[in-house]
Amino acid sequence: MYNNYFKLHTSPFGTSPDPRFLYMMPHTREALACLEYGISARKGFTVLTGEVGTGKTTLLKRALASFSGRRIATSFVFNPRLEVLDFLEFVLTDFGIVPTTRTKSGMLLQLNRWLIERFRMEETCVVVVDEAQNLSWELLEEIRLLTNLETSSEKLLQIVLSGQPELEEKLRHPSVRQLRQRVALWCRTQALTEKQTIAYVGERLRLAGATTQIFTPEALERVHRYSRGIPRIINLLCEHSLIVAYVEQVQQVTGEIVDGVAVELELETQPFLISSTAMGSRGVEPLRAQAEMSGLMTALDGDPKGRQDR
Repeated sequence: MYNNYFKLHTSPFGTSPDPRFLYMMPHTREALACLEYGISARKGFTVLTGEVGTGKTTLLKRALASFSGRRIATSFVFNPRLEVLDFLEFVLTDFGIVPTTRTKSGMLLQLNRWLIERFRMEETCVVVVDEAQNLSWELLEEIRLLTNLETSSEKLLQIVLSGQPELEEKLRHPSVRQLRQRVALWCRTQALTEKQTIAYVGERLRLAGATTQIFTPEALERVHRYSRGIPRIINLLCEHSLIVAYVEQVQQVTGEIVDGVAVELELETQPFLISSTAMGSRGVEPLRAQAEMSGLMTALDGDPKGRQDR
């Protein structure tokens, strides 16, 4: 919609976790290296935690994509609210295995045989559980037991648990201390500083083909303040601000436009008060009309496939 107007060849602030747009900051590089090492070194359990919207799913996809030149099989469990049998069936099916039975023992035997075959072929097998803070205690224990599938020297299955900070709290519970003891690596994502937010927005625009400064310095400052450095909210603010700029046919996104978008999205901020001009029609009504037409007025925590964190 606005891509041609700003001479972009792709949308820079999409809501889907696109590894192409992963901006490398020190904490991002550290978490990515941690994930890649945990998987490649067959460490068994790796845990990735971070606040909602700090890019965990994007990081996971980038880590898995880094193994594209090597043999790797992946099962990505994006909905952890499953019963044990449903979980095992999902993992087998996602690995491309057709379950021959619906009993736990039968599926575990089938999975074990398949993992041994893949190990002989020097293939790495990974189960990624997203939103893992929602796992039941029973399923957490079953996942722990999956690490018992091993050779005399290496784990046959690599497991990555990804979730919000509540996951760390859950893993501190005495009932899962055996699982916690098996976690080889802990990785964390975090919110961006103002300087990182400015660099993040600039890099995404550059990758989308921008050749001019689309956001004014004031607009970028407002984006950081409203988003508090959360990448998902940064994307949401920037996407809708570009829509308003396109509707109003202006060449740059100003702080006033960002103010209007923030009001419409009901984002709160403490550092400064929103101007009365931004509270008016400028930036808000065009956004509302355009978003309603294009279906872009999504909920702040909405997400494909029911995921809450990317």
